Amino acid sequence: MTPFSNQNFSNQKVIIRVDFNVPLDEQFNVTDDTRIKESMPTIKKILGDGGSVILMSHLGRPKNGPDEKYSLKHILSSVEKNCGTTVKFADDCIDSNAFELSKNLKNGEVLLLENLRFYKHEEEGDINFAEQLSKHADFYVNDAFGTAHRAHASTTIIAQFFPNKKSFGFLLEKEIESVNRVLKSGEKPVTAIVGGAKVSSKISIIENLFNAVDNIIIGGGMAFTFVKAMGGKTGNSLVEDDCLETAKNILAAAKESGVNIYIPIDSAIADCFSNEANKKECNINEIPDGWMGLDAGTQSIQQFKEIIKNSKTILWNGPMGVFEFSNFENGTKEIALAIVEATKNGAFSLVGGGDSVAAVNKFGLAKDVSHVSTGGGAMLEFLEGKSLPGIEAILN
Repeated sequence: MTPFSNQNFSNQKVIIRVDFNVPLDEQFNVTDDTRIKESMPTIKKILGDGGSVILMSHLGRPKNGPDEKYSLKHILSSVEKNCGTTVKFADDCIDSNAFELSKNLKNGEVLLLENLRFYKHEEEGDINFAEQLSKHADFYVNDAFGTAHRAHASTTIIAQFFPNKKSFGFLLEKEIESVNRVLKSGEKPVTAIVGGAKVSSKISIIENLFNAVDNIIIGGGMAFTFVKAMGGKTGNSLVEDDCLETAKNILAAAKESGVNIYIPIDSAIADCFSNEANKKECNINEIPDGWMGLDAGTQSIQQFKEIIKNSKTILWNGPMGVFEFSNFENGTKEIALAIVEATKNGAFSLVGGGDSVAAVNKFGLAKDVSHVSTGGGAMLEFLEGKSLPGIEAILN
């Protein structure tokens, strides 16, 4: 497939599936325009070539057709600011007015279509709806990694109407390249830091990583299930009792694959789930009754930082503790800083999954890692080794 940078879009009308599902405040102002910014290189490349752009996206989860609250008109000024040009708006995505606007679009102009999910056909992957959308343009570009794991009309089905005129945008290309770099071609040692609350949600990822990584650091609430599986005392910490056998199997499989698994040695514990709780540190397998682990302890952090420092490829998915509480953010913050340090020294670092992304943003470090993924669920499925319909539709 021709790389996006080698395509020439002169005199072409290009419909781009973007992910403009951005957060809005009560006055409908965009509170974080990261996703809009991330699509700009793709949009500007097409305009720079002398083409025109039709943007389509969803916003939120409207239930029964059009809903003022989820209208993309609220993000229009943010799109214009980032594009540096006036953007036309169609208050429907497939009515006669929308087609009139796209038909009369001149080179260098941009049109934003109304929320695709105002039609239930979008999420149903309806072929007729996809065909209608395809009539807006000569060329289809998918640049929405956040929805690449869904076989929706605009992310997957539409591609068949552009058999030889379809491509990934710069952002989606970068997402695919970043995950493949970790899973397939990463310079060794490769370290994955897998955190978060539950082992059950990360089993497939951990198993798929055995073929790709040298080290797996386990953090967050899920660590306590491993500790209990190994016979440790976990007090009132979060434990998935129905995953104890799974945890043992993961440890055995890691040993067999020659992958080092690191569980925290100590924990910052609290006597209740609150930022104001009494706090102390203890060995992670000796947590007293009535206390719960809410963060990695000092020794664990030191050990993990050492491993990260010596890694050449790093994946971070999931926090080390309850970083939303300032008194229990230290483990997550120190891991983030260690990844930044390793990146400065030439390592490749990929951060993905809602909470890890929220953490690097909270600590203002997003620009200091190699790549922050824009797709939560899509990234997780990709890491599990699943094929994503939105990606397959372009490749096939």
